[in-house]
Amino acid sequence: MTITAERKGELIKEHGRIDGDTGSPEVQVAILTERIRNLTEHFKGHAKDNHSRRGLLMMVNKRRTLLDYLRKTEGQRYLDLIAKLGLRK
Repeated sequence: MTITAERKGELIKEHGRIDGDTGSPEVQVAILTERIRNLTEHFKGHAKDNHSRRGLLMMVNKRRTLLDYLRKTEGQRYLDLIAKLGLRK
């Protein structure tokens, strides 16, 4: 359900604006998206895991907040990110 340190490093390199960038909205959204996808796969076999479902909902809300912030401040970066991650608007 969690992502490995190697995968997290790959996401930081791929979406970071500078080397070692972990705080930019793009990196945070990419990491949250990876965790959300892992939890979604987890729920296919564990449908009644309501404790993890609550965590999933909190992650989805956090990602939505970050995407809203990015859309308000930098519209083009927002469009590039959702296209790169394959998210809906």
